[in-house]
Amino acid sequence: MEKKDIETRDDVFLLVSEFYRKVRKDEVLGPFFNRVITDWDAHIERLTTFWETSLFMTRKLENRYHGNPLQVHIEVDQENDNTITELHFGLWMNLWFATLDELFEGEYAQNAKNRARKMGSFMYLNIFQARQG
Repeated sequence: MEKKDIETRDDVFLLVSEFYRKVRKDEVLGPFFNRVITDWDAHIERLTTFWETSLFMTRKLENRYHGNPLQVHIEVDQENDNTITELHFGLWMNLWFATLDELFEGEYAQNAKNRARKMGSFMYLNIFQARQG
């Protein structure tokens, strides 16, 4: 089956939904995410909007993401006794890349990998920096 690139909000929704389906079943990430996220439908919608905004910044979108994901992740780390580690980020990244590779190929799919890599590094460094403050 020939894969297409990420082109629409529906494509982003499929990516985010499939990705979090994997996360929820993962032995390490699943228990953590399932404990933290109480409304999965709302989470999927919010993350779809986040990724749609991130990937299609130059488009006129019906919904744009407004929020501070770094602060949310710092708070989640604090609420979980500073237990987020590089292992969590690595597993998250591997599942994200695997989901992208299963569903899509092209410029936007590659951009989704690049953005995830940059965001993961940024979040990881800032979560640990917040522990020092």
